[in-house]
Amino acid sequence: MIGSGKFSFSDRWLEPILAIIVVGGLIRAIAHVYYFGYLPQPYFYDPADTWMDWFNTADWARDRGVYDSWRTVYAPFSFVFLRIFGDSRCYEGGGLDSAYYARACDWPGVVLLHSIYVLDIVLVALAYVKTDRGTALPRAIAVGMGLPLTAGLERGNLIILTFTCVILAFGPILKSARYRWIAIGVAMNLKIYMVAALFPQLLRRRWRWFEGGAAAAGIVFLVSYGLLGRGNPIEIYNNIVAFQGQTQPNQFLDVFYQATFAPLIQLLQNQSFPVTSLIGSQNVDTLLFWLPILLRITQGAILIAVIAIWLRPEVIPMYRITNLGISFALVTVESGGYTHLFPIFFTLFERWRGFWQKVAIICCYVLSFQFDYILDRTPPLVHDSFFNNSTIFVTYYIMLGSFVRPLFFYMIPFALSCATIIAVYRDIVAKGSQSRKRFSKDLPIFT
Repeated sequence: MIGSGKFSFSDRWLEPILAIIVVGGLIRAIAHVYYFGYLPQPYFYDPADTWMDWFNTADWARDRGVYDSWRTVYAPFSFVFLRIFGDSRCYEGGGLDSAYYARACDWPGVVLLHSIYVLDIVLVALAYVKTDRGTALPRAIAVGMGLPLTAGLERGNLIILTFTCVILAFGPILKSARYRWIAIGVAMNLKIYMVAALFPQLLRRRWRWFEGGAAAAGIVFLVSYGLLGRGNPIEIYNNIVAFQGQTQPNQFLDVFYQATFAPLIQLLQNQSFPVTSLIGSQNVDTLLFWLPILLRITQGAILIAVIAIWLRPEVIPMYRITNLGISFALVTVESGGYTHLFPIFFTLFERWRGFWQKVAIICCYVLSFQFDYILDRTPPLVHDSFFNNSTIFVTYYIMLGSFVRPLFFYMIPFALSCATIIAVYRDIVAKGSQSRKRFSKDLPIFT
C-alpha cells in the first residue's frame, strides 16, 4: 500500500489531531453563519454573493454575449453543462438581477451543486481508502471539509466539478484508461489550467495516455462548441489576455484568500491603498524583495525535479509527477485560493515517510484550516446576507493568512521537489547511470 510506513507514537496521532482541527474549523464557520449571518474570513468577503459563480455563469450561458460582452475565459463546455442542468425559465430576465433570482428559483442547479460536493467527498474517501486505510480518514476530512473545497462550494465554482474529474482521471478508482481520458478531457474544458496535469505524463513516457487525454479534450471542446455556437480558441485566448491585465487588486479584500503572492505583490505596489501605513514602509520593501524570490525558488525547484524525473521516471510515483505539473501552473498563474485543492489532493497520497514528504503533508493540513489570525480590523459595514436574507453588520479583518498562506502552498511543491531530487540521486548512486526500465507502454497511475 502507498501509505504503509511505520509510525512513531507522535507521528501516529499528528494527522488525526490536524484533521480534528479541520473539523473544528468547519463547525466554527457554521456557527459563525448561525450567529452572525455570514461565513468568517478567509471565506469570500461578500455575504450576499454565495453560490453566484454558479448562477451568474448559468445566466450568461443563456446570453449570446458571453464571450464578447462578459469576456469569459471559460470553454464552451461549462456553459453547455449549466444550460442542460438548470431550469432555463429562471433566467429569462437576463443580467445580474436575473442571476440572483435564479439562485432562489433554479432548485435543480442548487441540488446538483451540492450533489457534486457530496460526490467529491465520497470519491476522495474511496481513493484514500484504496491506497492506505490507516491515513484515509484524516486525509479525507482535510480534503472534504477543508477550506479549499468548502470555499469552492460557497462560491458555487465549477472547480468542484473539475475536482470530480481529476479524482476519476488520476485516482485509483477507474481502471479503464479511456474513461480516465474522458475525465481529464472534461477537466481541461472546465478549467484550462488543468492542461498542466496532462503534460507530466510525458515524463513517464506515457505517450498513449497523453494522446488519449488530449484527443478527449479536443472532442469535448468541439462537441460543446458546436452545441453552444460560440467560444472558439481565439476568443478564449483574447479574453485570457484581457483578464490577466484587469486583475489588479485595489483593496485588501482582494487578497482575502489568494493562491499565490501575486495579488499581494500587486496590492503592495498599488499606491492607492495605504498598505505602508498598516504594516510600515520597511516591511513593504522587504515583502516586495522576497516574495518574487520565493516564487522563483519554487519554480526552479520544480524544474530541477522535472529533469530528475526524466532521468529516472520509474523512481517517482505518478501522483507526485502530476502534482508537480499542476503545482507549477498554479504557482505561476493566480487562479484563486480554492485551487490549493489539487496539490492537497495529490500530496495526501504521499507516504508519511521522509522529512520533505512530511513537510508537504503538514502544509496540506494547514491550508485546509478554515480560520486565521487577526492582525487588524475595520469598522463594521452594512451588507445584505444570503444566509439569513436580511441586512447585517460585517467586520472585515486584516489576517496573517493573507501574508503566509501562499508560503505554505509554495512549500508543497518545493518539498516534493526536494524529495524527488534526493530519490533520483540515491537511485543513480545505487544503480549507476542506466535507468532500470524502458517505458514502452502505459503504466498504472500509482506505481
